[in-house]
Amino acid sequence: MINYSDFDPSKKAFIFELDNVLYPEKDYLLQVYYLFANFLEYIETVPPAGDLIAFMQKSYEHQGKEGIFDSAQEVFGIDEKYRENFLRLHREAKLPLKLLLYKEMLDLLQQITVDRKQIFLVTAGNPIQQLNKIRHMEWNGLENYLKVFFTDELEPKPAPGVLINILKDNSLDASEVVLIGTAGDDELFAKNAAIEFVSV
Repeated sequence: MINYSDFDPSKKAFIFELDNVLYPEKDYLLQVYYLFANFLEYIETVPPAGDLIAFMQKSYEHQGKEGIFDSAQEVFGIDEKYRENFLRLHREAKLPLKLLLYKEMLDLLQQITVDRKQIFLVTAGNPIQQLNKIRHMEWNGLENYLKVFFTDELEPKPAPGVLINILKDNSLDASEVVLIGTAGDDELFAKNAAIEFVSV
């Protein structure tokens, strides 16, 4: 549990990753699978969308997002030509439902905003896809207080270039900033810029 009161009041800025930090990434991916399955059923009539959706959801829960198309292709005989449609939906899907922030993170962001501290969203992955997620997020007005950066536009994590630029461009010392993310790359990312790290 992360509470704003637990942070050093001398912190002037908070940096967040997006996926599985501010919201559950599966909420995006499962909608992509839903759209793809319905598209495929409409074009080819088989497999039934419900069967493909259930398979992809189960595959995601057991093996993660990697290799889902390959697994579905093997089981359902999906034509290779549809791989690009699958990948395009990941990047550009118009989701039927808004993505919702974790309640805990919504509360934290609102408290940071009220306290007039800076908020940076620094996210890894395909910038088009990450921007699409951001556009489908229900921010509750917080979007007006976010500054967004895509690490892959400069250098992938855990190289600290984006963080160093943020510090420089906003006249911040590393000691005045905290990065909130998931263990692994995010932790090393913060360490490489000498920024405090908090895991969620």
